[in-house]
Amino acid sequence: TILLKQDWRRLGVAAVVWDAAVVLCAYLEMGSIDLRDRSVVELGAGTGLLGIVATLLGARVTITDRAAALEFLESNVQANLPSELRPRAVVKELTWGKDLGNFPPGAFDFILGADIVYLEETFAELLQTLEHLCSEQTVILLSCRIRYERDHKFLKMLRGRFSVYEVHYDSSKDVHIYKAQRGSHKDDL
Repeated sequence: TILLKQDWRRLGVAAVVWDAAVVLCAYLEMGSIDLRDRSVVELGAGTGLLGIVATLLGARVTITDRAAALEFLESNVQANLPSELRPRAVVKELTWGKDLGNFPPGAFDFILGADIVYLEETFAELLQTLEHLCSEQTVILLSCRIRYERDHKFLKMLRGRFSVYEVHYDSSKDVHIYKAQRGSHKDDL
């Protein structure tokens, strides 16, 4: 059982558990992906639900968001992880496209994001951040509703740089999970 504080008035979208996070957590819990001892980074973590679940599933997780959300995020992480797991979850500031020097390039096995595709003006920075954090082996899992034309636009931008597959669709919540990886470009040579 995970109990999360939500604080819409103080932090707006960062402080609410979105369906996309719940669906991605359930997908991870189904166990088709083994997170044990893998390094994971969560982008735009908000309440931290996804990062908390990944930690509980055995990963070493860097849970990131902008500075304004960190205190709130940290309190949820502390409240929901048993003390022996707390060292496996680090809350860290990451503004897309800005703080990349604080993160070693290609250091993560998995990059997780739930409902982080909604502001078109952040798309370029988000893609830049994904590229920085990715090695050839990194698996990106993004869960989102495809609500607007801009959501399709982001997927198109993502497909320009990564191989993208839909791996799960939750029809009750209308949430898609996409898996993206650096494509092997040997064919292009």
